[in-house]
Amino acid sequence: QVELVESGGGLVQTGGSLRLSCAASGHTFSNRGMGWFRQAPGKEREFIATINYDSERTGYADSVKGRFTISRDNTKSMVYLQMNNLKPEDTALYYCAASLWHFASLQSDHYDHWGQGTQVTVSS
Repeated sequence: QVELVESGGGLVQTGGSLRLSCAASGHTFSNRGMGWFRQAPGKEREFIATINYDSERTGYADSVKGRFTISRDNTKSMVYLQMNNLKPEDTALYYCAASLWHFASLQSDHYDHWGQGTQVTVSS
């Protein structure tokens, strides 16, 4: 069992930066791939970034590649999403999720634990 709590969201201007954090509890965290997803009002949840259990592999959606960076610290049971050069279209509720397996994945149905989300709003 893994419980996830996101933090770090807020209101930022276009071009600004935010760092999201995800605190995980549960003894299986270090064995799981992790991911970030987001959902904007009226839209489906979309994949943003993923990292495998040992940080050797990461993956990003094309819309955030080069601007967002996912990382993890297994000693602290934390996952991070550094977001730079934010745009109004990045406005959404951002979720942290734990994968069923070791590896990173773009597919939401590969994740079985989800946080409650943290709101990111980018003003133009």
